[in-house]
Amino acid sequence: MNIPTDLKYTESHEWVRLEADGTLTVGITEYAQDALGDIVFVELPQVGKTFTAGADAAVVESVKAASDIYSPVAGTVTEVNQPVADAPDSINADAFSAWLFKLKPSDAGAINGLLDADAYAKATGN
Repeated sequence: MNIPTDLKYTESHEWVRLEADGTLTVGITEYAQDALGDIVFVELPQVGKTFTAGADAAVVESVKAASDIYSPVAGTVTEVNQPVADAPDSINADAFSAWLFKLKPSDAGAINGLLDADAYAKATGN
């Protein structure tokens, strides 16, 4: 399984990439999309919405189940990836390219509390 080392991860299977402007790009991991199976629907958060860490931020539905996507840190949504909502199966094609939303974190250091690639690999048994 692919677990890029330049990303951070949550135990609930979101990946997080710190961007040059300080925002965080959020998506679901390859492990999560594999467990869900064929993804058929994505509900993205509204731009401007503020979340606490761990709050329900989005929903991904597959032929098997619906899964909540959680905000990895507290912050405000600055952008959503509408093309992924329009073509949900793009997550199955490449989970690390098919990001869901971007956050401006309330605390820039909060990302340091997330899992690195090694810790995520251990958490998923890989």
